[in-house]
Amino acid sequence: MSTDPVLGDLAPEQVRVRFPPSPTGNLHVGNVRSALFNWAFARHHGGTLVLRIEDTDLARNTPEGYASVMDALAWLGIDHDEGPDVGGPHAPYLQSERFDTYRDVVARLRESGAAYDCYCTNEEVEARRKASGSKVQGYDGHCRALTDQHRAALEAEGRSHVVRVRMPDRPIVFDDLVRGEVTFLPEHVPDFAIVRANGDPLYTLVNPVDDALMGITHVLRGEDLLSSTPRQVALYEALEAIGIGSGAPRFGHLPIVMGEGNKRLSKRDAGSGLAEYVERGFLPAGLLNYLALLGWGIAEDRDVFTMAEMAEAFDIRRVNPNPARFDLKKLEAINAAHMRLLSVQELEERLLPFLVEADLVADPPTPEEQLKLTEGSVLVHERVGTLGEGADMLAFLFLDEPVYDEADVAKLLSGDGGRIVEASHEALAALDDWTTPAIEAALRAALIDGLGLKPRVAFGPVRVAVTGRRVSPPLFESLELLGREASLARLAGAPRPEAPAS
Repeated sequence: MSTDPVLGDLAPEQVRVRFPPSPTGNLHVGNVRSALFNWAFARHHGGTLVLRIEDTDLARNTPEGYASVMDALAWLGIDHDEGPDVGGPHAPYLQSERFDTYRDVVARLRESGAAYDCYCTNEEVEARRKASGSKVQGYDGHCRALTDQHRAALEAEGRSHVVRVRMPDRPIVFDDLVRGEVTFLPEHVPDFAIVRANGDPLYTLVNPVDDALMGITHVLRGEDLLSSTPRQVALYEALEAIGIGSGAPRFGHLPIVMGEGNKRLSKRDAGSGLAEYVERGFLPAGLLNYLALLGWGIAEDRDVFTMAEMAEAFDIRRVNPNPARFDLKKLEAINAAHMRLLSVQELEERLLPFLVEADLVADPPTPEEQLKLTEGSVLVHERVGTLGEGADMLAFLFLDEPVYDEADVAKLLSGDGGRIVEASHEALAALDDWTTPAIEAALRAALIDGLGLKPRVAFGPVRVAVTGRRVSPPLFESLELLGREASLARLAGAPRPEAPAS
């Protein structure tokens, strides 16, 4: 009986994956993509997702950073089964609270011979490399076989030491769930440090140790970490030899997310941080849907899907190993599709915090504000790509006077635009019935029949005069919702820029 190519001999519910963010601030969208794929993998198999916080770098990690990570995951809806907030059988889940465990493991690795003390400075290593003519970068194993006497002499000199893992003198080979068989030759993977000279544990130690102790069965992470995998495989094997864990988990290295100029999307690039999309009013479902497409798809002819659908269909073997380009326009289109999947009531509920944040409505809104929001949500439901756009588009309803877009005013209210606004004011002022059909009929009679204008020319100046911008909710409905008095006042008081000289 053959074993499953992904699960091996595990039952699906035995799957255990982890997401280990550092609490240093704004989550990178690449990290969010990794969290999403781990979540989908766990949920697909009915397994466990562990949230483990990488906070061993005490100088860079802050309580605010931790809160930011937790808030971000809650906003995204990426839930976990074990973690610092929910507990679990392998607590603590903050690595800063596991230092005693790491010290004990390092002592056992040194005792077994799998790790050793290294007293070399970087300058000494480089000098030896140049003297030998070697082109191989990294540590040369100089301290591998120090005698007790030599070690004592170095310590007597006041030398500090790091702790290194002894890499095996054979290729490291593993079957990557995304890339197939991967081989690293021993000359390209030198002995590596797991403890700093000051005694602090390094990432190279703590992640494999915690994976082993927490029973992690699969590690899905970015391709940028692939070069560190052979070192981790060797450490998993060394840990198993001293009775910790059961060897290396299965790895799947996700494609790199590329930004502009064929370069990896870095934390310094615009659009790389999650907070920007939260502030702009993207939907979690829309953002996650798009990030899923950076390497995976539910079907060749379908781009829009829910996270529940992703979890049901997710197959790590269908992840494309090629680099994935981050395309903001595609993200906006995917998010707009999810905006249209909201009911009008859901849109109204999600717009309210943005309007409150912009001081456009009270918290809670007055009955008049609530009515405008309810009816305004109907008008913009099919027109907006983000909640921020929706709030901007409805802002004119809640202001005493619109905030005018200077470019739109210059383009549409100068010259003939002023005449169009005046004719609109005259036609609407004569109306007794302030309803959408009556407003539309009056404006069409005045501008299209009376002035002989085409609709695309006729109504643009009216939009800018009333809403402040040329992109707005449907014009006639907006005028009805704004009300007769406010609409006529805006038409009468609209800017009248001078026409540019010909």
